[in-house]
Amino acid sequence: MEFLLEVEGLRKSFGGVAALSDGRFQLRAGSVHALCGGNGAGKSTFLKILMGIHMRDAGSIRRRGTEVTYSTPAEALAAGIAIIEQELSPVPHMTVAENIYLGREPSSRFGGIDFKTMNRNAQALLDRLGFNIRASLLMMNLSVAQIQLVEIAKALSHNAEVIFMDEPTSAIGEKEAQYLFTAVERLKAEGKGIVYVSHRLSEIFQIADSYTVFRDGSYVGSGNLADTDRPSLIRMIVGRELGDEYIKTNAPSDVPGLEVSGLTAPGKIDDVSFTARKGEILGIYGLMGSGRSEIFNCLFGLDRTSRGSIRIDGEDITVGKPADAMAHGIAFVTEDRKSTGLNLTDSVRSNICMASLPELSPRFNMDRRMEADASRRMVERFDIKAARDTMPVSDLSGGNQQKVVLGKWFLRNPKVLLLDEPTRGVDVGAKREIYRIVCAFAEEGGTVVMISSEIDEVLGMSDRIMVMRRGRSAGIYSREQSDAQSLVHLST
Repeated sequence: MEFLLEVEGLRKSFGGVAALSDGRFQLRAGSVHALCGGNGAGKSTFLKILMGIHMRDAGSIRRRGTEVTYSTPAEALAAGIAIIEQELSPVPHMTVAENIYLGREPSSRFGGIDFKTMNRNAQALLDRLGFNIRASLLMMNLSVAQIQLVEIAKALSHNAEVIFMDEPTSAIGEKEAQYLFTAVERLKAEGKGIVYVSHRLSEIFQIADSYTVFRDGSYVGSGNLADTDRPSLIRMIVGRELGDEYIKTNAPSDVPGLEVSGLTAPGKIDDVSFTARKGEILGIYGLMGSGRSEIFNCLFGLDRTSRGSIRIDGEDITVGKPADAMAHGIAFVTEDRKSTGLNLTDSVRSNICMASLPELSPRFNMDRRMEADASRRMVERFDIKAARDTMPVSDLSGGNQQKVVLGKWFLRNPKVLLLDEPTRGVDVGAKREIYRIVCAFAEEGGTVVMISSEIDEVLGMSDRIMVMRRGRSAGIYSREQSDAQSLVHLST
C-alpha cells in the first residue's frame, strides 16, 4: 500500500543532546492519525523536520513512495504539506484576511493587492468552516481562541494534501472544537491525510482512526484506535500505570474566601455574582466569548468595571490595577503562559521571582542570595525538571513551564488562585501533577477559581461549577448536579 507520508528512523540532536532518536510514522490518505506522547517526547521536533524547519541527522522521509527532503517550510507547502502550529504567530496589526493570505495576496489589475477579493475569499473560508469571525478585523483585537481559529483557517487555505495539526484546540472551547472536527471529517472525505497532535485524549478517540506513540524521542508503538482503550494508550505515553486521572483531595469549608457581587464591565460581563469558599475549587465553564476570562481580567485589575464589589476573607477590596489584586492576595495564571505568563527570553529563576521583586529587593537592589533560595524552593516544591534554574525558561517542556508560572505565584503565598486553562498544552502526566498542586493549595485553606474548556476537567476537578453564557452567569451547580450534557446545554 502506498502511503501519503512514510517516515523511518528519523534522528535529530541539538548540541549533542538527542531530541529525536527513532521517529517512525505512516499516514494513509483519507485518515486522521494521532501522534501521541508527553512533553519532550519528540513530537514537535518530528513535525519541524517534516516541515523543513529542522534538517534531519538521519532517517528517511517518503512522500507517496518517493524519497524527499524539504529544506524550508515553503518547499513543504509547495509539496502539499501544511501545519497548524501550537505556538500562535499572528501579525497583530494586520487584518484576519491579510494574515490568512500573507505572502499569497491576490493582485489587482494595476499590480497592487486586491483587498476586496482577498477579504471576500477569507470571509468565505471562515464561513465555510463555521468560524464566526469577520475577515476585516485586526488580529490585535481578537481573543486567543479567535486567533487559534484564524491559524486553522490559514493552514486549510493552502488546500494541502497532508495537514499537521499541533494542539489545534488548545485555546478554543467545545463549540469551536466541533466546528474544527466537522472540517476535519470533510477533509478526510476528500482524501486528505491529517496528523493530529493533542494532549486531550478524549479528542483523539473522537476524531482519529489510528495512532503512533513517541516517548523520550523514540517510537513506542502504533495501531488502530478501535483496538485500544484510554488506559492502555496512557500507559504507552507515560510508560507506567498512572492511576486516576483527576486527583481530588480537597474538602470545601463553609467559610467564604472570595465573594463577587454584581460585577459588570460593559460589553464584556454583566451582573456576575458568585462566592468561592476556602478549600474549594470553583469551576467556570462557558463557550468562547461567554465572558469567562473577562471575569478574571476584572478581578485582577486588567479590565475596568462599571460596578460590582469584591470581598476577600470578608473584607471589601478595591482593585484598579494588578498590583492592587496582588497586594490583596490574588494570583492569576493566565490562559497563554508564553505571551502573558512568562518572559521566554529570561531564566527559570528570573521568571519564578518576577512577581516578588519588591520582597527580594529590600534595599532597591536584588538580593541574589534571596532570589536563588526562593527559586530553589519553588523548583523543589513543584519538581520542575530543569538542568539548572539559570537556563532559559523557553527550553523547558510545556508542563514544566506551567509549573514555573505556578511557582511564580505560590512564592507570594496567595489567598485566591485564579486559573485560566491551567493544563492547556501539557501532557497527561504533567496535568496530574498540576491537579495535585491545585488540590494541595485548596486543602491548605486556599480558594481556587478555575476556567477550563475541557468538560472532563471541569467535572473532574470542581466542587461546584458556574456556567457562563453571553457575559452572564447561567447558574452555579454542584458537582453532583452536573454532567457534560447539562453544561453544554446551559452554555448555549
